[in-house]
Amino acid sequence: MLAAVAVDSLGTGLYLPLSMLYFLRVTDLDLAAIGVLLSVATALTLPVPLLVGRLVDRVGPRLVVAGGQAVQGVGFLLYLTVSGVASLVTAALVASVGLRVYWSSVFTLVADQADADHAGAMDHWFARTGMIREAGAGGGALLAGAVLAADSARVYDGLILASALAFLAAALVVVFAVPSVPHAPPPAEGRSGYRALLRDRPYLALIGTCTIFALCSMFLALSLPVYVVQGLSGPSWAPGPLLALNTLLLATCTAALTRFVRRRCTRARAMAWAGGLWTLWCAASAAAALLPSPALVPFLVLVVVCYSLAEMTYGPASNALAADAAPSGSRGSYLAAFQYSFAVAGIIAPALFGLLFSQGRLLPWLAVGLLSALGAVLMLRLERRLPVEQRAPLPVAGVGGRRVGRRGRGRSRR
Repeated sequence: MLAAVAVDSLGTGLYLPLSMLYFLRVTDLDLAAIGVLLSVATALTLPVPLLVGRLVDRVGPRLVVAGGQAVQGVGFLLYLTVSGVASLVTAALVASVGLRVYWSSVFTLVADQADADHAGAMDHWFARTGMIREAGAGGGALLAGAVLAADSARVYDGLILASALAFLAAALVVVFAVPSVPHAPPPAEGRSGYRALLRDRPYLALIGTCTIFALCSMFLALSLPVYVVQGLSGPSWAPGPLLALNTLLLATCTAALTRFVRRRCTRARAMAWAGGLWTLWCAASAAAALLPSPALVPFLVLVVVCYSLAEMTYGPASNALAADAAPSGSRGSYLAAFQYSFAVAGIIAPALFGLLFSQGRLLPWLAVGLLSALGAVLMLRLERRLPVEQRAPLPVAGVGGRRVGRRGRGRSRR
């Protein structure tokens, strides 16, 4: 499972640095037109998770994940044929459908593998998966960035082909190397799927609250380059190393921090702590405007560390809580719906930052800081309404290794 995540993330990392540049090179379209076309293709895939969730509940997640990766691979192969509007939209739509299928099913696959591995291993599985994803994407991005210095059409095509092959290889790894585990059948009609979800107010509240947190988690990469260079008049070289520091921390420290936090509080409270850290991050980012130039970059290093701590605390806890709070047999539908928290945040975040930053450089930090504080409060109130959290023995030596832990008590749904 982890090998498949690594290969998939490598393909993503190879593509991201050249996504817009590639279409600028192979078409006569300008940057604005390409951006609109890619956004339209992405928006057309928004209904896909609803279909994928039901499919996962019926057949299990493993083959659905592999199918999503294979479709992404085909989409990237179609990128090699792009020459104008129609071919660009077609290729982007196929790749986006594959991406939606993958993200709407992979968390169910991780959760099922964690359940089969060890009771209480859910958080650790999500932490390790996140670390490998960051490492693979970061390594792919660094490799692509180095190769792109050649600025050759063959290099661009080679990177696109490498991304396509990486996704196709990841699909094969899932099919042949990821063990099949028992998947609970869906309950009787009316008690499962989206009908049950629409009546599950605590879970809907969880999705809404996590939309706030997803907005926070997207804001660093979106805001940091513009804020440092234009808002703080900082050095133009600073955003790259600062974002690399974030990736390094996520790729190396998430599992250890998850283990530390999991022994001391429930998942809901860990998410509330993450909200508090994001609030502190926003306040510190705004305070950076008061610093003299020599102190700016060292202070921003501390700011990025604060943000990274929030993201490392939030990610595994939220995914594990969403998986465990889903009823048996409906995990696919529930986790597919949970992905809309990221989709909605991805739509809102760029517009929110652009609108607020154009009115004042500190306004984005005020808005996101208030939202993250609100999310922390909502999470603490929501904890009492979620299912009992089983604090089983926690892994200390990695997935599949020797484990030592302790038990705690969760809270029941009221």
